[in-house]
Amino acid sequence: MKYIQETTEYLIEKGFDKPEIGIILGTGLGQLLEKVDVIQEVSYNHIPNFPTATVEFHKGKLIYGKIEGKTAVIMQGRFHLYEGYDLLDVTFPVRIMYRLGVKKLLVSNAAGAINLNFKKGELMLIDDHINLLGGSPLAYKGVSKLGNIFVDMSCPYDKGMSQKLEDIAQTEKIKLHKGVYASVLGPQLETRAEYRYLKTIGADAVGMSTVPEVIVANHLKLPVVAVSVLTDECDPDHLEPVNVEDILSTAAKAEPNMVKLFCELIKGL
Repeated sequence: MKYIQETTEYLIEKGFDKPEIGIILGTGLGQLLEKVDVIQEVSYNHIPNFPTATVEFHKGKLIYGKIEGKTAVIMQGRFHLYEGYDLLDVTFPVRIMYRLGVKKLLVSNAAGAINLNFKKGELMLIDDHINLLGGSPLAYKGVSKLGNIFVDMSCPYDKGMSQKLEDIAQTEKIKLHKGVYASVLGPQLETRAEYRYLKTIGADAVGMSTVPEVIVANHLKLPVVAVSVLTDECDPDHLEPVNVEDILSTAAKAEPNMVKLFCELIKGL
């Protein structure tokens, strides 16, 4: 709680003044910033108590600005367990956004398509998730001081914002699937057997993030919505080698549709 207070006070002094919207940008997803009138930005390594992004394609900046008439605080680069952080580190920025005043949280990520009806370059609205990370950001001594840790997760993604995204996708003729996201530790990609397992347990897409942040958002009663950019097809019977450069390239090509969805959603909030 001391760290949360220190970090919040630092950002307020830097001009992060009562943001309405929080946005977490996933791997290779930074084009949304072209729509932002940036007022202030701070590198993660300058923010007291903040983790520092260690993956080279994560920029590591917290940005405050205006988008579609709303004030927003935006994470350009997120934190992952595979970087050596714990779940408190990964979710610390969500608690800071909430303390700054954020009322809605929008999350994006890059994910692999388990559902073979979903294709590379398409988008998936996360309707539910499966936590395969082996832990919870609420399973730490002292977290109960921040609120009831026995959080109901029967509907972790806000129905109202989700429906608005579906309506926007239909209007804009954007292919938006809806499905279940499984979060795994990584950083290695999955084996053929693991893809079969994920399909069997009901996953439509798989990635290495998002679920911890969503759990904490629900702990804070902060409405959250999330969209996956599908960067590869995970067909265990026809599996081809995938590299990070391919994933980033696909994410960049598909991202304009995600940016359109988020901008139109923010406009209507």
